[in-house]
Amino acid sequence: MKIAHLGASGNVGSKILDEALRRGHTVTAIVRNPARLAAREGLTAVAGDANVPGSIAPHFAGHDVVISSVHFADVSPDKVIGPTQQAKVPRLMIVGGAGSLRGPDGVDIVDSAGFPDAYKPEALAARAFLNVLKGTTDLDWTYVSPSAMIAAGERTGKFRVGQDDLLIGEDGQSRISEEDFAIAFIDELESHAHPSQRITVGY
Repeated sequence: MKIAHLGASGNVGSKILDEALRRGHTVTAIVRNPARLAAREGLTAVAGDANVPGSIAPHFAGHDVVISSVHFADVSPDKVIGPTQQAKVPRLMIVGGAGSLRGPDGVDIVDSAGFPDAYKPEALAARAFLNVLKGTTDLDWTYVSPSAMIAAGERTGKFRVGQDDLLIGEDGQSRISEEDFAIAFIDELESHAHPSQRITVGY
């Protein structure tokens, strides 16, 4: 599959890039500093910034899918969705946030008591992006939310997939490694099992 990946040099984005290349996909990584990405088979790194008009749509053109793993507080939905549509790429996959998932009390995590103030701007922007996608009818999208805690860890290949409810493990924790999140993300890219839906991944 030919993938255009916006934000491929970030913590989660780099794991998704690794997984996509591991499985033989061809990736054009659109990043602010292409020199940050080492040369690898199947990878083309180009300079682009979603906040610079006209910077990314030309790099999207000719691909099967766009992946975005940029920070939501930095880039508004139209600056990702618009160029995807302009480039006539039929499919968009988003590395989402956990804040819009429902907790055990039925309240979105970002609205729950005790949600850290430091994370609220990003979580609220992530939910707003999801809501824009839900109102978009002329684009095939999937929004993949991690668990409440995501960090570098093991690549086990063992996880659960849910939809709008926060996944909580037997240990009472809601977590996923970046490596396993990347597996689930590329699994979804290949299976196309949840068009125009949000899913979540956790242990």
